[in-house]
Formats: sequence, C-alpha cells, structure tokens
Amino acid sequence: MRKYLLIIPVLFLITSCEDVVEIDTPTEPPRLFVDAVIRVDTEMEMTNVSFTVGETSNFFDEPQPAELSEIHITNIGYESNDAEDTNILVLTQTTPGQYEGSKNTSFFTDGNELQLRIDYNGVIYSATTNYVPTSPISRLEQGEGSLFTGDETEILISFTDSPDRDDYYLFDFDFNEYLVSEDEFYQGQPFEFSYFYDDGVQPGMEVQISLIGVDEPFFNYMNQVIVQSGGDQGPFQTPSATVRGNILNVSDENGTDNFALGYFAVCQTYTQSITIE
Repeated sequence: MRKYLLIIPVLFLITSCEDVVEIDTPTEPPRLFVDAVIRVDTEMEMTNVSFTVGETSNFFDEPQPAELSEIHITNIGYESNDAEDTNILVLTQTTPGQYEGSKNTSFFTDGNELQLRIDYNGVIYSATTNYVPTSPISRLEQGEGSLFTGDETEILISFTDSPDRDDYYLFDFDFNEYLVSEDEFYQGQPFEFSYFYDDGVQPGMEVQISLIGVDEPFFNYMNQVIVQSGGDQGPFQTPSATVRGNILNVSDENGTDNFALGYFAVCQTYTQSITIE
C-alpha cells in the first residue's frame, strides 16, 4: 500500500542570495535483473511461466527491458510419455522485457533439479532450484481488530503446517505487500495470524492473498528484501542496498561483481480472494 510523506514548505526570505545544492546520487554500472519466480498450482494441468527481465539504471531513471539471446529452463530428470514433451522449456519474448512459456505442471514438480540458463550480451547466467511444496490456506476471513489508528483492516489467515518437513512460507498480500514465516514454533500444527492493511483498503475491494512455499535460501533472500524496502515494494524492485540472489554469472570464473539481481524459484502456491466489507 502507498505510504505518504507530508512535506511542509517553509519560506525563507533571503535578499540577493541563492544557494545551489548539488546532490550526489548513487551510481553503479547497469546490472541485469530477473523476476524468475514460478508459482505452481498443482490442480492445473499446465503451468504458465512469465519472467520479467531488465537492466538497472541510474538513480532517477526507469529500468530498461533486456533483450536476451536465449533463456530456457531444464529439468534433467523429467520423463514424459509424450515424445514432444521434452525436458527443456524455451521462453520467448512477448513484449520488451517479458519472456513467457508454458509446460505440463509435472515438468516443474517431478524429476530433479531445475536449471535456468540466460544468455545476455554474450554473458551466461545460471541458477538452480528445486520445486518447493506448501500447505493450503484453510481459512481466510476479515476480522474486527485494529492496530494504531483504528482505520486498519484485519485479515485472518489460517493453515495447517506439515509435520513431515521444515517449512518456509512467503505470503503475498497483494499491493506489493509481503511477509515471510517459518514453522519453527508451529511445526505440524494449525496456525492462524492477523495481517493489517492501512486505510488504503476500502469496502468492496477484492484482495488476493497467496501462500507460497519457499526453501530456506529464498526465505532469507526475501526477508532481506522486505526489510530493506520497508515492506511495501515488490521482491524484484532494486532495494537500497544490493541483495544478491541465486542467479550467477557462470561466464566469469573469477567471480567479479557482474552478477544478476533477482531470484529463480519454483514454488507451490495456494491463492484465495476476499472482498473487503
């Protein structure tokens, strides 16, 4: 949700005097960024993939879309009875900076490690991940609680954690609002918590909430991004300090700073909607 800063102008009367203030803004070379999180609904036969790829720019400039030579995902252990259903998904550019594709859902949930490979300006970037399952949302309803001003809107979320594994969760509360949680204190148990929206959420608005399964490295990454962004930016907007993801520059054996921003993850996701009353 938007947060507003109230600026009160103060006028100073100065005779024949004007100071020009120069502000030094942060600068660094452009860097590739990749929004490569795949949300998997296992009830769907096919899973659509849509990645946003661009290049960071100077402090006041808008990021620019990136033109890739190649981008594909490989699942070496994937086997299919259909000869045309290979273990590679090649993404194609649909609009500048947007790369899309579609594959049988089992391609993302079965087999072994999934590998992302990107060719950009002759530099090869790569990332590996595994499919991460999660628990479904069991209850989603509006509460009557409030925090500070009394104008907040409370949403109650309930789910039951799996007793058979250590789970990490990413919650997407719409409006670029995110929260992470781990099951250290509620493993295998039902769990309920409240999330509060500020007064920007109005009656009649439909809010979409997702529970996303993540592994520990992605959990740690998102926790850093949320802290640095103040909790009201998307996970792939460049934060104030560079948060390094899992997309590596494999062309550079010396491991210089020419790495990509962003993260490659394949996550089971459960989504529900609620209309604010």
